[in-house]
Amino acid sequence: MNAQQKQLSAQLREGESESPVAAASGLSATVAALGVQRAEFAVPPDIAYFNTATVSPQLHRVRAAGQIALDRRSRPWSIAAEDWFIDVERLRGLFADMIGANTEGIALVPSTSYGFAVAARNLPLAQADRVLVLAEEYPSGIYTWRAATRAVAAEILTVHRETGHTWTDAVLSVLDERVSIVSVPYVHWTDGSLIDLAAVSARAQDVGSRLVIDGSQSIGAMPLDVAALRPDFVVTVGYKWLLGPFGLGYLYVAEQHRNDEPIEHNWIVLSGSGDFELIPMAIAALEQLHAWQIPRVAAELATLTARIAAKAEQLGLVPLFEGHRGPHMLGIQLPEPGRSDILSAMAAVNCFAAVRGESLRIAPHLHVNDDDLDRLTTATTQ
Repeated sequence: MNAQQKQLSAQLREGESESPVAAASGLSATVAALGVQRAEFAVPPDIAYFNTATVSPQLHRVRAAGQIALDRRSRPWSIAAEDWFIDVERLRGLFADMIGANTEGIALVPSTSYGFAVAARNLPLAQADRVLVLAEEYPSGIYTWRAATRAVAAEILTVHRETGHTWTDAVLSVLDERVSIVSVPYVHWTDGSLIDLAAVSARAQDVGSRLVIDGSQSIGAMPLDVAALRPDFVVTVGYKWLLGPFGLGYLYVAEQHRNDEPIEHNWIVLSGSGDFELIPMAIAALEQLHAWQIPRVAAELATLTARIAAKAEQLGLVPLFEGHRGPHMLGIQLPEPGRSDILSAMAAVNCFAAVRGESLRIAPHLHVNDDDLDRLTTATTQ
């Protein structure tokens, strides 16, 4: 946990109090420990699931909303004209509230690559300009920026993190006036390592760079305030930390870009409509996250990953240093001998996570309980 997360966790242990994370993110609320919320998730008792960063466990309420939506879709004669828009506006509003935006700045998109394509189409890029990205970043954005730079003979600037340094250090060391676009996540998808978006945003503003944030591995599990960070675009999927269905993501567009060019001209897209089956499921997911409150989710997951990190250290493994990671994801370095066998050992005891690069990536949610932690410990000692 970073200092802010530690402060919040201490408050949670003491009882209800004002959350500094909530205050900083514009989500003013009193906070109390959420505890294990396994009853809300469709996770069997004999399954230990630590892979939310790939796809979230499903909430019972999300599944129920999908079934109701399918039933409604089977009766198209009962669908009125206004039904195309009411749920969509509800969903846009829920997501806008989550990131401190207004509804007019939110679009629904089918994927992160679609969102990145909108950003690339509308951000100025000329010959010899640079687009800054992180090494080993998820390819959806990388492919988009490669295509955009090729089209105008611009350059991809790939930032590498040196041992003992943070991604923030690496980005700030090269972010200068030659960089036209900075495209970074809040945490790196391979191990949850943290990028200080406030520092990156401040530098980008100083040197005149545009900021694009990939929130796919953070929004829903960490507070993010677009008013404070002032990004040009934020894109995220809905099926990871936002606990929703496949095929539906979110795009935040800063006010200065809202009259720019879309990547397709279609009345239903431009008016914000969406899929009848997916939208109610996404609404159910965001309503649950709003009820839990993102700062409380972050604090609970920070406590959980800290416990896992402590167990890993007792086993002689090396987890990512607490000051360098997000609250909800934990990379544990694995030695090469046995790295390829860890997932099969975990699956043998019904425990599921992911290996990304040199790390076992642990990505729990609020369903994880003590039995799950015991399964994880058993698997990693095989």
